[in-house]
Amino acid sequence: MVAVVLLSLAACSDVPGPASPAPAPTRTISPSSPTPPPPPADGDLPRGGRTIFPKYQLVGYVGLPGSPALGPLDKNLDAKAAKLEKLSRAYAAGRTPQPVMELIAVVARGSRGKDGLYRGRLPDAAIEEYLTVARKHRMLLLLDIQPGRAKILPEVKRLERWLKEPDVGLAFDPEWAVGPGQVPGRVFGHTTGVELDSIASYLSGLVQANDLPEKAFVFHQLSPRIVSNEQALKKHPGVVTIKSVDGIGARVDKLKTWAKLTTNPPAAVHAGFKLFYTEDARQGPLMTPAQVLALKPRPEFVVYE
Repeated sequence: MVAVVLLSLAACSDVPGPASPAPAPTRTISPSSPTPPPPPADGDLPRGGRTIFPKYQLVGYVGLPGSPALGPLDKNLDAKAAKLEKLSRAYAAGRTPQPVMELIAVVARGSRGKDGLYRGRLPDAAIEEYLTVARKHRMLLLLDIQPGRAKILPEVKRLERWLKEPDVGLAFDPEWAVGPGQVPGRVFGHTTGVELDSIASYLSGLVQANDLPEKAFVFHQLSPRIVSNEQALKKHPGVVTIKSVDGIGARVDKLKTWAKLTTNPPAAVHAGFKLFYTEDARQGPLMTPAQVLALKPRPEFVVYE
């Protein structure tokens, strides 16, 4: 996955431009701090209800404004939402399909940036835009964090105003969480079960303090070395923790990665699976919904980049 993106940052507010050699189209967004759109009532939450599993099957698109290399949610959000709604129905298989928009709200960079932390942050106005579209289509919104050299928990807490919303969850991509002296994209980042547990605990506190519906917390994993001591990750009230297995390539290679990363998971962790429209297709046909649903355990969140 390191070779896939050295990342464009077209819409982030605290960096001057893209990190990749070929800049993506830039769109200008005011760095204002808008008020989030009015929260939905319980009955108007995505597909209704306060718990996620086992009733719902989550199916998502990922993306960053102006950066098509990072997933389908780069532009034309209403049109992409309509495609996602259709795709999610192919994954129903006895459950209620629940579409998810996964927005990269903090993106790793290959250059230092003003604060030397090798990451950029999406402005509030862009998050508001995505949440407005998600609510229009009764979708969940996940805010994805690629922290670079920044500490993950402060980056999560910085998004608290959004995470207090009833239909906003969190995703963490530790492949891009590097240490001092390291550069995202040159080395794999890393996290621990203890660190993941601290994030889940924080989200649980928000859910309980604000009487929120269950909140999804997704962590992405490409290889075993990216997460150590995963068993330290425990179940927390009001939080559904999902491991997205992000193996890239031909179907046989993705299945090998799946087998490695879904053996003996913590009891608190649900299974997720990522497909890459470009990278997977280069080495064979993209896996079909039927092939994905045949995996054991069943992926309860399927996301496309």
